[in-house]
Amino acid sequence: MHILLTGASGFIGSALAPALLADGHELRGLTRDPQRAQAGSPAHTSAMEIFRGDVLTGEGLADALAGGEVAYYLIHSMEDTPGSPPGSFAERERVAASTFAVHAQHAGVNRIVYLGGLLPSAGRVSPHLASRAEVEEILLEHVPDSVALRASIVIGAQSRSFRLLVRLVERMPVLTLPPWRRFRTQPIDVRDTIAMLAAAAHPTSVSGRTLDIGGREALTYEEMLRRIAELLLLPRPTLGVRVTMTPLTAHLAAALAGEDPALVLPLMEGLQGDLLPADDHAADLLGVELHSFDSAVECALREWEAAEPLAAR
Repeated sequence: MHILLTGASGFIGSALAPALLADGHELRGLTRDPQRAQAGSPAHTSAMEIFRGDVLTGEGLADALAGGEVAYYLIHSMEDTPGSPPGSFAERERVAASTFAVHAQHAGVNRIVYLGGLLPSAGRVSPHLASRAEVEEILLEHVPDSVALRASIVIGAQSRSFRLLVRLVERMPVLTLPPWRRFRTQPIDVRDTIAMLAAAAHPTSVSGRTLDIGGREALTYEEMLRRIAELLLLPRPTLGVRVTMTPLTAHLAAALAGEDPALVLPLMEGLQGDLLPADDHAADLLGVELHSFDSAVECALREWEAAEPLAAR
């Protein structure tokens, strides 16, 4: 199958490319900077044809999509660009998705596979999650046989949300947690996410569908942090506080974790309630056997430690 992969040098894309190549697909990658992509991930970029393109302007999309049967849309951001008004990322995401979808439609692409975010079953939807849902709608509208997968936290060594949790556990002697500590979500192993994305390229049973994906267990954020602390062999008592103060909490968490507040704030704004899959059929539909949370964390920590030391271990 002829496949175009956007976001090939990102966390998910760099893990998905080897899986698609192993399945025997002919793979193209789309990037604004081919030299940077090849330097960052030489192992798999050498086996696929790299195209220069820009989903905002449409530059290079016609050539990259020509003859393609499936396209993976793994492009998203949570941060506004410097000097832009607050919330401008949503308009940028809308334009990029529309531009890509129109070009994919004109090129005769059969399916776009998209990875978005789980939506809360009740309560306010954060701007970030609302934007992901809008992108999903745009892609499925233009290419009706497309498939959208929705996940919450993906557990992997290069996942910024997972790395944030690990850094907080490492650097906070007492885990002082706001009310969102009680909310539940269903984190998923990156290995399972990649297997589902790869499988979503071809079965007709998932055509035109949105599938919520999650791991085996529904955990509160407090339970996740405690389990990570146990696997890091760190004693970490928890202290609950009643006040949320999301902007302040986000900046404190970013400072502790050495992360960009522009990333952490949208993540915490999404903590308005439980983020759970609407059903648990995705793994069965796509033929994927799920890993446990502890297995996912252990695998991610081993990969992390192979590249750089963890202060806690």
